[in-house]
Amino acid sequence: MNERMIAACDGASKGNPGPAAWAWVVADAQGSPRRWEAGPLGTATNNVAELTALQELLESTDPGAEIEVRMDSQYAMNAVTKWLAGWKRNGWKTSAGKPVANRDLVVRIDTLLSGRTVNFVYVPAHQVDGDPLNALADQAASEAAVAQRAAGSAQGSPLPTPAPARASGARSGGAAAKKTDGAARPARTGGTIRARFAGRCHCGKPYAAKEMIAKNPNGWGHPECRTAPA
Repeated sequence: MNERMIAACDGASKGNPGPAAWAWVVADAQGSPRRWEAGPLGTATNNVAELTALQELLESTDPGAEIEVRMDSQYAMNAVTKWLAGWKRNGWKTSAGKPVANRDLVVRIDTLLSGRTVNFVYVPAHQVDGDPLNALADQAASEAAVAQRAAGSAQGSPLPTPAPARASGARSGGAAAKKTDGAARPARTGGTIRARFAGRCHCGKPYAAKEMIAKNPNGWGHPECRTAPA
């Protein structure tokens, strides 16, 4: 009898579209991480990165094993569990009559799912009490998107360390404003904060997760660059 696996996959795009990457983490039946992989995509959208992450995970795991896949992308999950059958019936057109986006990735994932026992579980992203495997995949994808280099356990790379999550679950690297109770709240512009994710300053140089960054007119970046022209 094949061992049951638990896995998480995630994609990241710094700009959407922008520098993008995918990542997955596979754990044992108790949820302990066993192996992971991340890869760059050049410039791509977040949806492409999310679908690619799922494709790469399915291609890298035993098709005869039962697997639970945890994802924070409702788009990618719904694409292959809810919308796929209708797209096929409609000749790969949406309900609005438009061509299905990212069709090649969806078709490939559909093929990989055939004959497999795959249970999809949606997990909210960036929550203090969120899913630890998803947090690992998220961080791995974010770092690979910035570095545009492959990484993983097969290459001897250390397991990524997720940055501390916020209680609100909001991303803190690139949003110009956060929302609370439906109202927009401007992001901090004065002092510095610790970066939730790795990113890239407008000066062209990257900053790492947990590094101190500051808000400037062009986004988040190095504190010394907050008054520098873009």
